[in-house]
Formats: sequence, structure tokens, C-alpha cells
Amino acid sequence: MSSKLRQLFSVIRKTPELIGPARPTAREIKQLSSLDDQQCLRFQIPMIFFYKNDPSPAMEGKDPVKVIREALSKALTFYYPLAGRLEEVSNRKLMVDCNGEGVLFTEADANITLEQLEVGDAVRPPCPYLHVFLYNVPGSEGILGCPLLLIQVTRLACGGFILALRLNHTMCDAFALLQFMKAIEDIAKGANEPSLLPVWERELLSPRIPPKITCTHHEYDDQTDSTLAMNPNDHIINHKSFYFGPKEITALRNQLPQHLRDGCSTFELLTACIWRCRTIALQIDPDEIVRVTCCVNIRGTKYNMMLPNGYYGNAIATPTACSTAGDLSKYSLGYAVDLVKKVKATASEEYVRSLIDFMEIKRRPMPAVKGSFVVSDITRGGFEEIDFGWGKPVYAGPPEAVLFMSFYIRYQNKDSGEYGTLVPICLPLRAMKKFEEELKKMTLQ
Repeated sequence: MSSKLRQLFSVIRKTPELIGPARPTAREIKQLSSLDDQQCLRFQIPMIFFYKNDPSPAMEGKDPVKVIREALSKALTFYYPLAGRLEEVSNRKLMVDCNGEGVLFTEADANITLEQLEVGDAVRPPCPYLHVFLYNVPGSEGILGCPLLLIQVTRLACGGFILALRLNHTMCDAFALLQFMKAIEDIAKGANEPSLLPVWERELLSPRIPPKITCTHHEYDDQTDSTLAMNPNDHIINHKSFYFGPKEITALRNQLPQHLRDGCSTFELLTACIWRCRTIALQIDPDEIVRVTCCVNIRGTKYNMMLPNGYYGNAIATPTACSTAGDLSKYSLGYAVDLVKKVKATASEEYVRSLIDFMEIKRRPMPAVKGSFVVSDITRGGFEEIDFGWGKPVYAGPPEAVLFMSFYIRYQNKDSGEYGTLVPICLPLRAMKKFEEELKKMTLQ
């Protein structure tokens, strides 16, 4: 359906332009934190938002492209480091040159309606037209010396629009990106400044003097073989997303012993289930060590990191559970849940301080890749609440999974109206079929 649909519409883009802060800002060099410049964050992360033609009275007759472009420029006055460029100095440390060069912005029009995209199942992940709605401007995809943010706003034939973006992950995590998007929303609706002012203060996540590694960081286990734990002949990668509503969660929870059934979170349950199904599907050697990394938000008082409201850097701990593939595959779901629960509980102030010091001592090494799986929960992020004046998005979030990383996205089932969790998955074609079989066994019990 998606391939046929693509033949029926076209997208016309204007020349991409650089959008800088609306007013002059400080020209300075700012240092990123030791969590920001980890090797595992040196990539671009995409997001996509689909909007209906449902303007508020204040937005009636206005052009969403113009509104968002102007609000973006004004928001960059407060978030001016995002308009700069990264450079790398000694010990692989990243700095941002706040030169005001700007972020990339593309205006586009598509002769297709949102309804057609929804009928074609092209809105929720995996979004088959990401490359159409987010033009990869030549030379823009690098980490150093390139724009830190790329945005495309595409008007649809129905009056709705699509906002797609790509962010240099070293600058912000999902919660920080949401904060920036909220700032654009505030200004688009007429505010003079964001309701929450941004705070840089990346020095709060600096190494101790002297640095000392006090915890185990399995996410950075040494590996002589850095290839993925997949069959090298599996070149055909398949993207799908899976919905977990109350029925599926109950079916999974009922498989646990009583002490885990009452005491595990939905995140722990889903992570254990997907990790186990994925490991079985990939047919990994039984003696191979497999890992699942949980991205844990360290904002707030629980972790005592003293990060102020408005902090917009990466503030994520990455505790990692390990097992042999054989044990994970043969033991019950409860075994995997127990591993995830225990490792998630290790996320603490000391763990984060140790991770920061690890980066300093080990010079920001490559993370463990072979046998690794990473999950990031953005169900409480609030992307689905971003409203520039045309109502809340039909879908907001990542357009797809990446090879060994998935996201948990809050999603409303259109058939039942219930809310649940949508999980995009990326696997080789043969492994995806096996994954679906294993998942079906577990959720139909």
C-alpha cells in the first residue's frame, strides 16, 4: 500500500535555508558535559509530527510554515547554542562554537492529504516517507562543523502539515528536545519568551577530581568483535512496530510469579519481553553474552544530580543487564524481568558519577555493540502534546527504530480508542518473522 501511495503524490521543496536567532546572541565557546559527548550519542536522531488542519481562532488563515519558522528563530535567541557548530578538542572533548550560523530549515508542499497517509498506514512507525518529509541536505549529516538541527515543514493538500526534524544527539536528549519544542510552541502562540527558560550548566556533569570508576558499566564492555550479533547474510532489514495495550500487558504480567507480578513496572515487563523475543529471533549462540541497556532519566531529586529546571543537555544513565543468550531464551519471562528490575535499580548518583569518570579515564570509548539492545521510554515525554496552534499531533515521536535501539511511544489505538505503548522494531527479515512468532506466543497466553 505504501509503495503504491508514494507513486500518487509528490513533494516540492524550496531551497533549504539557515535560520539563526532573531536577535544577536553571545559569541562564545561552550563545553558539552561528559554525558553529552559519549561516543554512543554522536549521531543524528529524527522525530516526526503529523498535524490536522484544525487551527485555533488565532491561527485561522495563517501559514504554519511561516508561524513555525518565525517562532523557531525567536526560540533560538534563548537556545542559541543550537544555532552553533560542534568542534572536537583534546581527549575527544566536544565544544560548541556559539557562532549563530543557524539551523537548517526547509519549506515544502505535498499534494496528499493526512487522511490518505493514515489510510496508507504511513503515519505511525515505521514511516515509509521519512526521506521525503525530511530532506537530507547534502553535507548536513556530520557531527562536527554541521548544523545541529535540521527541520522540514511540509504543507499537505488538506491544510494539515508535517514537521520532521533531525537533531545532533550530543546536544540534547528526548526530554531536552521536548523542552525546546515547547519553547517554539509558546512563542508560536504569542509568548515573548518560553514558559521554561533554558539552562546550560553542563559543568554539573563533569568528572570528579580525581576521576574514579566505582561501578560496573556493562554498556561499555570491551569487545574484540564489534560486529552486530546478526547473520552477516541478513542484509535485508525489516522495520515494524508493535502495539501493547492493556490486554497484551495483562497477558505478559500473568506469566510472572506473584512477587514480580505485583512489583514490576510496565517498562520492565515490556523490556524483558522484547529483549527475550529479540534474542530468540536472532538465533544468537547460546554462550554469547547479550545485553539490554535501559535509558534512565536522571532529572529530579531521586538521583541527586542537582540539575535545575530548564537543563537541556543529555541527562540519561544507561544501566545494562546481561545474560547468556541461552539462559535468556530457555528461562521464563520472569528471569528476564528480574534481570531488568535489578539493573534498573542500580541507577543512582554514584552510578552516574562513575559513568562520567569512566568517560574521562577511558577517553569516550565505543559502547558494546555485539549482542546489545537499547530501549528508551518516551511515553511520558509529552511530544504528543506539542500544539503550535493547529491542535495536537495525530502522531508525534520517532519515525522508526534503529538497528539495535527501540523506543516506547504513547499511542492511541484507533480501533478501540485505548492508550497503550507502540514499540518500533528493526531486525533482519528472517529474524523479524521469528520475533513476531515469539511475541504472539507470549501475548496470547
